[in-house]
Amino acid sequence: MFTGEFFHSFDEKGRVNFPAKLREELGEQFVVTKGLDGCLSVYSMEKWERMSEIVDKLPQAKARNLKRFMFSSATVVNPDKQGRVLVTQTLRAYANIAKDVAVIGASDHVEIWDREAWAQLNAQMDSDEIAEAMDELGF
Repeated sequence: MFTGEFFHSFDEKGRVNFPAKLREELGEQFVVTKGLDGCLSVYSMEKWERMSEIVDKLPQAKARNLKRFMFSSATVVNPDKQGRVLVTQTLRAYANIAKDVAVIGASDHVEIWDREAWAQLNAQMDSDEIAEAMDELGF
């Protein structure tokens, strides 16, 4: 399970220091792709392969746009010796990331957010809505 909130900055080459705790859980290689809500999603190779198999079993009519969204910009990354990963310009542009980011654990995957967008999303979260969801789940 991925947890935590970490703040980093991209360097001039498009690399970001990826938190050691998350790298350990993700493995030596992992996938960065477009996420929902304007962030980037990061998956372990194992999770990525399971998701790919599920999507491949869907009827083409249902899966075509999902496949395009998920796979067109997906990149397999290998952290360097300093723990940095290279995120493509296409992915950084999709998530409107200029420099400063929040890297967060999101249970079964990791997300990379523009730091300001992450702050705005947190400010918009409604505690009543979250409490209602927790009640529905029996927490």
